[in-house]
Amino acid sequence: MEAQPSLSKSVRMNRAIVLAQQDEMSSDESVFVIGEDVGAAGGVFKATLGLLEEFGPERVCDTPISEMAFLGLGVGAAMSGMRPVVEIMFAEFLGVCLDQLVTEAALMCYLSAGAFNVPLTVRVSGGAGLGFGAQHSQTLETWLMSAPGLKVVVPSDPASAYGLLRASIRDNDPVVFLEPRALYATRGVVERSEAAIVPLGQAAHKSRGDTVTLVGLGSTVSTCIEAAQIVGSRVADVIDLQTLKPWDVETVEASVNRTGALVIVEESPFTGGWGTDVASRISSLCWPNLRGPVARVACPDTAVPFNHTLEQEFLPSVAKVLAAIEAVDRGQPYRSHRPANV
Repeated sequence: MEAQPSLSKSVRMNRAIVLAQQDEMSSDESVFVIGEDVGAAGGVFKATLGLLEEFGPERVCDTPISEMAFLGLGVGAAMSGMRPVVEIMFAEFLGVCLDQLVTEAALMCYLSAGAFNVPLTVRVSGGAGLGFGAQHSQTLETWLMSAPGLKVVVPSDPASAYGLLRASIRDNDPVVFLEPRALYATRGVVERSEAAIVPLGQAAHKSRGDTVTLVGLGSTVSTCIEAAQIVGSRVADVIDLQTLKPWDVETVEASVNRTGALVIVEESPFTGGWGTDVASRISSLCWPNLRGPVARVACPDTAVPFNHTLEQEFLPSVAKVLAAIEAVDRGQPYRSHRPANV
């Protein structure tokens, strides 16, 4: 692969995603992009803007509205030596092509005894915060966590979006790249270079502290950082998981053994959210050093509200994180959320 020039500039996250695809397509002719409206329209969220003009319709292909068909095309192309990047417009649309993803792509290397790799990247927008309603605002990463052979990646800012996406496209296993839709317009400095590529499976420290560990993912990382700034320096150790599957157990374990307290902040329903795995694993590994129970700041077990005020109340907030920090610091359970059948 050809080396890319190192250029740093402030861009929106959706633009960082364009740049990552652009750089990988420039350096590797086997990379191509397919999906609904990814070509002339530049993507419904402008995350493929300009790629058609630069690389042409053979490498940036608009597809019919059939996720099962074009994701299946991506699986076959990956098995044939290509590196397809497939855009799924909304996370909920994974439901109509889940078989291609978790039964075919994820298991093909195992079923073929290693004869076939599937270097497939599936880009998916998800999450609440923009008033898209119950059927277009879910994260649904828990659909994917139990699928052997599948990797799940979630960026939290433009730099991580750029670095993690380039790493995902280069990976020889299928990767689902979940893009928090509410972050597309956030700005940050992105360095376009090989050094800016972020290895999969590694968490990132966003701030250092000694009293409590805050673990976030995607849109909740900024919530953790803001809460850490309020409680003061050297209090909260903020960790951005970045890769959810496999998640960086060692980094979180080392932090919690040092701080003695853990707050997990997730944009998932409380019941079955990804934080259950983190809480279970860390409670077991760090039990002798924990001052009290692990806290999870999650979403209630309800549909995502359409109303803006209710939607903001539905999501994890800085106030909720601060309440959880206070509870775990006292060695008490955080009782904000309870499972509900709604």
